[in-house]
Amino acid sequence: MTFEKFNLSPAILKAVVACGYTTPTPIQAESIPVVMAGKDLIATAQTGTGKTAAFVLPALQRLIAPSTVPGKGPRILVLTPTRELAGQVMDAARTYGRGTNLRCGSILGGMPYREQLRLLSAPVDIIVATPGRLLDHLERGSIRLDRLEMLILDEADRMLDMGFSEDMEKIVSAAPTNRQTLMFTATMGNTVLKLAEKMLRDPQRIELAVRTSSHDLIEQRLHVADSLHHKKELLHHLVSDGKLTKAIIFSATKRDADELARELSRNGYPAAPLHGDMNQIARNKTIERMRKGAIRLLVATDVAARGLDVNGISHVINFDLPRFAEDYVHRIGRTGRAGATGIAISFVSSSELNYLERIERFIGRKLPEQNIEGLAPLSVLRRVSGGGGARRGGAPTGGRYGKAGSKSTSAAGSGKPWVNKSKAPAARSSRPNASQPVVEYRSRRAEVQGGIDR
Repeated sequence: MTFEKFNLSPAILKAVVACGYTTPTPIQAESIPVVMAGKDLIATAQTGTGKTAAFVLPALQRLIAPSTVPGKGPRILVLTPTRELAGQVMDAARTYGRGTNLRCGSILGGMPYREQLRLLSAPVDIIVATPGRLLDHLERGSIRLDRLEMLILDEADRMLDMGFSEDMEKIVSAAPTNRQTLMFTATMGNTVLKLAEKMLRDPQRIELAVRTSSHDLIEQRLHVADSLHHKKELLHHLVSDGKLTKAIIFSATKRDADELARELSRNGYPAAPLHGDMNQIARNKTIERMRKGAIRLLVATDVAARGLDVNGISHVINFDLPRFAEDYVHRIGRTGRAGATGIAISFVSSSELNYLERIERFIGRKLPEQNIEGLAPLSVLRRVSGGGGARRGGAPTGGRYGKAGSKSTSAAGSGKPWVNKSKAPAARSSRPNASQPVVEYRSRRAEVQGGIDR
């Protein structure tokens, strides 16, 4: 199948061809005819499979015909969980619609209200928005949805994870009942199905991704870490390899992302943080710097797990494992995109074993454990037979993810994150050929040489 089979307008088709696309991806081939037929749709596919064009192209085609409803509100509304994903959708709409006279814009948190009010002061065709800021405009009366013809919920599962369920329901209640509704999601759980039952009318179902699948083109590895110091030593070894061209390093908290990015930068590795406390202008500048090669390492929270589209990401490193197994798949999907291969490396400490169990059950296989010479863990990760899980005998419950007030007798769970120490914990000094680890990366083991251990 080619894009000509969809009977897109010449202007839209010309823009698609100019981008170098001739053959639609599977999600596009199945979704576009359903959307152009005016039916509601719920589609499940992994990130990086072309979902954005699957709804942007038929939405643009719908806008070729003029609206029959007076007013200034949008005819197409796309809701996304993050500002990065909204920017990606907005770029796609402008790229594929550049041969038309359509007016489009974004309504995002962290951006000035003045520009958004100026956008809404005249008729607009497409609005891409995050739920919180759009609901704010609805309550202020600065936007109306009377003219809405198509509502698109992009990454619906992530919006639910982020607590936008109530906001989404309020937005939908303000939209016309005769609208067309599309829901695109990477995972299909009970909460997503319940949301679909409320918002969609007799939807067509397209499911191109197995719920527990992970990416075939991505080599996945696991490194056991005895402590936070050990994680930092492993990270320093990995980022010092020239084969790691661009990487996203995922941390658990915004504070950790800031601290780790500063330490990497101090040690000569161009790095920057990316998290929700940064305003949109700063986030956009950071992403653009990475696209241009000024930043080699992006230390991010899960705000970047979906919607961040940067070419050439060779590695994803989970410095901290995600709490939700689905987020593991989305994180590693930042590499190995568009047919390229990638490497995903995860660190696991004793306090994160329950997260590892969830991930391995979710993807249906165990992550292969690897060691780096001179940086091998002192403790052994014991796998639970037949379950895809893991256990470590006598693992403490304390540490970065332990319950408040819990005690730990192991170095793996001791101390607060990012506390400077001049000496390694006593248990680590028994590792053969190991010098005393410190927080600063430049004092890493002198004898560890070479590239990433395979």
